[in-house]
Amino acid sequence: MADPGAVSVVIPACNEAGAIGAVVRELTAQGPWREILVVDDGSSDETGAQAAAAGARVLRHPYNKGNGAAVKTGIRAATGEFVLIMDGDGQHQPADARKIVARLGEYDLVVGARSSGTQAGSTRRAGNRALNALASFLTERPIPDLTSGFRAARRDGLLEFLHLLPNGFSTPTTTTLAFIKAGYNVTFEPVDARPRVGSSKIRLSRDGPKFLLIMLRVMTIFSPMRVFLPIAAASFLLGAGYALWTIVTQRHVTNSSVLLIMLAVVVFLVGLVSEQVSALRFDGRK
Repeated sequence: MADPGAVSVVIPACNEAGAIGAVVRELTAQGPWREILVVDDGSSDETGAQAAAAGARVLRHPYNKGNGAAVKTGIRAATGEFVLIMDGDGQHQPADARKIVARLGEYDLVVGARSSGTQAGSTRRAGNRALNALASFLTERPIPDLTSGFRAARRDGLLEFLHLLPNGFSTPTTTTLAFIKAGYNVTFEPVDARPRVGSSKIRLSRDGPKFLLIMLRVMTIFSPMRVFLPIAAASFLLGAGYALWTIVTQRHVTNSSVLLIMLAVVVFLVGLVSEQVSALRFDGRK
């Protein structure tokens, strides 16, 4: 178990004045953390002032950069051996922080896995289930909650993958898969999320396309051949099967068969190159 005195708590926040003070105070009551860092991501309200009044050390972005950028700022500024990351909107229960930190040491990354009933919105739940299924397929291990922002890890490990982390909302996805891909010990600790204070900053019309890009990013960065190889195999079998059928019935091979087989070869080669690029991202690890 990690000593709370070795844990820096990082809380990215943007316009969370209604919740951030209570989050910091409840968190402070849970143990003698090394420090509580609130990264005010260009808020237009009193988020920074409320956090400071509650006892947090506040780092401020001069303009909004995104949740991921705020997390990276906090990781760079943290001085603890371990970093606990949680949201400032009141969804993550500070009482669960000790549960997550208790698994550190044995594990390099501990993710607070939310029960499905406590995840907000049916659309969000459906999207999260799709990502969880994709990630489980790519990593060949069950992943119950890929997008939870409530997590703790060794700071050195987070710094190792800092260059991979986006400035937007897919930081949890990237860190989870990066730790698993690199062979670190990763576990998921069940937690319950509370309703957030205020309204969500995620919008389906704006963030839906981003969600699809996240899925493509996940596939191509971490396990491309797990996706490209089945597509190539299906295309080849379909093309070869159709070619055999046309040879038997029409005594010639159609252009469609040739194109499907060529597509299989191209997809396989693209997947092979992507696999090598993916490997290079991790070969330089310390």
